[in-house]
Amino acid sequence: MYAPAVHALNWNNHHEARVFFYAGTLGVFVCSLIVITLSSGRAHRRSSLGSLAAVVAAYFALPLMLAVPFYEAVQTTSFLNSYFEMVSAFTTTGAPLFEPGRLSGTMHLWRAQVGWLGGLFVWITAAAVLAPLALGGFEVTASAEPGRGDSPMERYAPTTDATRLMRGLTGLAPLYIGLTAVLGICLMISGDEPLVAVIHAMATLSTSGISATGGLEGSVSGIRGEFLIFLFMFFGLSRLTFSTDTITTGRHGLHNDPEFRMGMLIVFGVTLLLFSRHWLASFEVSQEENLIAALHALWGSFFTVLSFLTTTGFQSADWSAARGWSGLGAPGLILLGLSLIGGGVATTAGGVKLLRVYALYLNGLREMERLVHPSSVGRASSQSRRIRSKGAYIAWIFFMLFALSMAFVTLILTSTGVGFEDAIVLAVAALSTTGPLVQAAPEAPILLAQLSAGAKLTLCAAMVVGRLETLAIIALFNPALWRG
Repeated sequence: MYAPAVHALNWNNHHEARVFFYAGTLGVFVCSLIVITLSSGRAHRRSSLGSLAAVVAAYFALPLMLAVPFYEAVQTTSFLNSYFEMVSAFTTTGAPLFEPGRLSGTMHLWRAQVGWLGGLFVWITAAAVLAPLALGGFEVTASAEPGRGDSPMERYAPTTDATRLMRGLTGLAPLYIGLTAVLGICLMISGDEPLVAVIHAMATLSTSGISATGGLEGSVSGIRGEFLIFLFMFFGLSRLTFSTDTITTGRHGLHNDPEFRMGMLIVFGVTLLLFSRHWLASFEVSQEENLIAALHALWGSFFTVLSFLTTTGFQSADWSAARGWSGLGAPGLILLGLSLIGGGVATTAGGVKLLRVYALYLNGLREMERLVHPSSVGRASSQSRRIRSKGAYIAWIFFMLFALSMAFVTLILTSTGVGFEDAIVLAVAALSTTGPLVQAAPEAPILLAQLSAGAKLTLCAAMVVGRLETLAIIALFNPALWRG
């Protein structure tokens, strides 16, 4: 909280500077008391499920503390709205509750910073907490669970959760900070203002999609900035793009990673589908020879597809140019599908995850082979066979749980007075942690500030469930947790 305090003081906004300074000092005092209490001579035992419970509690409790300076600084909103904003940011959802012009630069910086720290929290807890429990996508291969095959994760077996957390913090935090700094500097060189460049860099690495200008359309960098952001969004497709601490395949190398290859296949396939759709429609308006408009439409589709696949939610400025070129509306249903698929396991991206989609693809391919040759034997390694059978079974269970969660959230939202179509969009946006969907998918943007208190609380719970995933929530009901 001291960083927004310094920024507000630099712009002579003394009220916001005092609010963040006092809140930060109070937070340091409370955390110091907790540290003193836990550092007593008595030994504290905590199982891995206990650490998972602490992670779940963090997503509900930390936004309460983070919302205090936001509520005191804005002054014209309720604490529920402030809490919703912090849950949305910390879960890297980035659902826009306020209009960009209503908040000051300091408040936009605070929102982006909370989302950025939430992305770092995901990077660390994925390897330190979820991977040893074979959750968060690792249940598909179980290669991350200690004692399951030869993998680098076996070195985690004799260590404690605190050691794994510290190892993840020291190994990943410098890389996370460095990548954000590089992108921010490149955006400033491309012409963006320092505050806008920093916020967009944080939003890209954390896949929160938070912006101080209402999106990339309001940035000065233009297509140069979009290309830079496009390159850094690849870190949301696979964890192997930035770390090898959690291995999901026996073949090393990014070109052998099934998630990255599946993601690129979806990006190229959907982009060509959208471009063909606009190209055919352009014949009706006699603009088939407009090459410049075609290139802008192609880039707009390419960027936006990768953005929503990684659940970032940034729209290219040329996304609307594609609509003007062909006269067709933006296909919101495709954006919903991309967000549902999501990015890579143990990344800041949300959704169902590409590894689960790959597991179902392998199983479906094998079943079609057996229809032709019922007595055939699969030609694959033991790990691939495990993905096809057990991995596909668990992936299908997760799909069913995700669908049930979406139906349940939609039902609750409709009971609070939200329309059916808007309820579906809100449920997908919350469970896939893709907040910008509320503006991009429906015909008319959904105004979150006008929702009832019950709908906002429902979305808060759905965002936490979408960030942690349903299997992790179900794991909390393990009797071993409460016996410990």
